[in-house]
Amino acid sequence: MSVFLTSLIASITVFVLAIFLGFELISKVPPTLHTPLMSGANAISGITIVGALFLSNVQFNSGNPGAAAWLAFAALIMATINVVGGFMVTNRMLEMIAGKKRK
Repeated sequence: MSVFLTSLIASITVFVLAIFLGFELISKVPPTLHTPLMSGANAISGITIVGALFLSNVQFNSGNPGAAAWLAFAALIMATINVVGGFMVTNRMLEMIAGKKRK
């Protein structure tokens, strides 16, 4: 039980530190670099989609889907929403930049 608690505390600590680090890194990015940064995040989410598809295919085809299959399905849904939303925002930002150049 103590090993589980120790690993849980370590995981929560890493998660909280990642939140603070991510906030600090993103807040320092100038507005001109937000579109390329979002494109990179979309690529990472695309990799997540491929991994979730693979894992959910293996787990659901085994006949008895467990918690990993449902987590893979949830990851697939969330990553898809992230990619679609990211492309919509990127497209809107690029249209705004193109509109400024036309005027």
